[in-house]
Amino acid sequence: MEPFEILLPLAFIFLLAKLMGLGAHRIGMPAVIGMLLAGILLGTLSFIPWQPLHEAFFGEEIKKTLAVLSKIGVVLIMFSAGLGTDLKKLKQTGVASIVITTFGVIVPMFLGWLTASLFFGFHNILSNLFYGAILTATSVSVTVAVLKELGKLDSKVGTSIVAAAVIDDVIGIIILSVLTGFSSGSGSDAGWKWFSPNAGLVVIKIVIFFIVAIALGVGLRKLFNIIERKAPHNRRVPIISLAACFLYAYCAEKFFGVADITGAYVAGIMLGGTLSETPYVESKVDQMGYLFFSPVFFANIGIANIDYFSRIDVTFLAFGAVFVIAALLGKLLGCGAGAKLCKFKWNDSFRVGLGMMVRAEVVLICTQKGVDCGLVNPAVYPFIICIILLSSVLTPILLKWSYRREEKKSGKLPPSNDGTTESVKGE
Repeated sequence: MEPFEILLPLAFIFLLAKLMGLGAHRIGMPAVIGMLLAGILLGTLSFIPWQPLHEAFFGEEIKKTLAVLSKIGVVLIMFSAGLGTDLKKLKQTGVASIVITTFGVIVPMFLGWLTASLFFGFHNILSNLFYGAILTATSVSVTVAVLKELGKLDSKVGTSIVAAAVIDDVIGIIILSVLTGFSSGSGSDAGWKWFSPNAGLVVIKIVIFFIVAIALGVGLRKLFNIIERKAPHNRRVPIISLAACFLYAYCAEKFFGVADITGAYVAGIMLGGTLSETPYVESKVDQMGYLFFSPVFFANIGIANIDYFSRIDVTFLAFGAVFVIAALLGKLLGCGAGAKLCKFKWNDSFRVGLGMMVRAEVVLICTQKGVDCGLVNPAVYPFIICIILLSSVLTPILLKWSYRREEKKSGKLPPSNDGTTESVKGE
């Protein structure tokens, strides 16, 4: 393949991803959906029996190049997620967030594992657990937008959801690291073979990774504080940040058997939060990622796996339907139950469960990692897309309905002279 040949598929990916991303945004859906559909649409070209078309879009070298760009895209997404993770928010709701997240991880993971076990057999332990791990992911961007629109983002429900989402991401990444570590360390998914001396080595390596990552992160933060004082808002800051991101991602996978996306996420956490330059670095990373690499990542999922979409049999179709239901109910019931245990009102518990139900890019990243490890069937992608679509549509509708119903029941006073609406006394 000549180097210039990659430019044609990239041109179509960017054009379609942007157009369909805008279309998805117009109807209240995440732009990620549009990018995925762009990839699926491009992938359907593979069914056209015209050799020049196949060579231009689906040649082996083209696929390899897109895979490399996709890898950079997913690493940047997770690095950005880490930069945006504000650990200080955990203090706002304290124990409640931890309880909500704990139930919000255990319940969907159990339902995902149970669904996979019932359809694929209980002997596929590691694979079944990975299907469960996929369902632990959450993405509250849609929820935050709705709560902000309703003026409820700073309420007890809003702060609980945002703080719980932070813990959810951290726990989800740890679970993903453990399972991928077992996958690479055991070499087998049969029976209980992965409960072997290798398992202990995997856990030790993961623990060592986090110790080393945090220790290096403390040093990096001091270095960045010095750089910020001498050259605030200088391009060297995001450049060195990217170097740290890629170094963390590489070392995580190469030396510790931890997923590269985990390394990128941890690097983001270590360089995020309290550094004054964090917003500047995050904006530069987002610009680069979402302008170039992220559209390639999301579109490539559709392109690379379109052939599997047409191979779904009746059994897998039934599994997919139950898997989607498990994904939605897992977060709704799990997080809702956690909120209720923390003495939230029934309505607020329901809203917390709804708010944590949304999935977006993180669930795709987890799925992709499972596919790469050979633990997840690529044919699950259509159902992952269904989970994203349904959760992104149902959450805003049901949240707004919940608050409006409560307002109607409690009653509202007429608008005051300054145009605001006051609640009746005692609300």
